[in-house]
Amino acid sequence: MATAENRTYATGRRKCASSRVWIKPGTGKMLINRQEADAYFKRSTSVMVAKQSLAAINALDKFDIVATVSGSGLNSQAGAVRHGIARALQKYEPNYRPTLKKAGLLTRDAREKERKKCGQPGARKKFQFSKR
Repeated sequence: MATAENRTYATGRRKCASSRVWIKPGTGKMLINRQEADAYFKRSTSVMVAKQSLAAINALDKFDIVATVSGSGLNSQAGAVRHGIARALQKYEPNYRPTLKKAGLLTRDAREKERKKCGQPGARKKFQFSKR
C-alpha cells in the first residue's frame, strides 16, 4: 500500500528520540535531517543500525529514504530511524512483515531512563552509609 507519489510514511521511536521516515523506490540514498547518513551519524555502527531494516529484506539499494529525527543522542536516533524504516517497509509491502518481525525490528524498544529518586544521588545509587 503506497501513498501519494509512491511514498510511504511511518514513525519510529527509541528512548526520547523520535523519527519521521518516508521511503520510496529508488537507488538506496538515505538522507537524515537533510544530510547523508554517513555525515549525520558520525559512527559507522550507527549507520549500520539505521540500515538494519533494509539489510533484513535485502533491499539496501532498492529504496530512497528521507528521515527527520530529533531528541536523545545519536545512537538512540539511529534506533528510531531503524524502527521507522521497518514500519514504513511493512506498510509499503505487507509481505515484508514476517521477515521484519522475526528480526525484531517492528517492536518498539520500550526501555527508558529511570527517574532520579529523592534522598539519593541517582536512580539507584545511594549516598554512602556510615554506621558510626
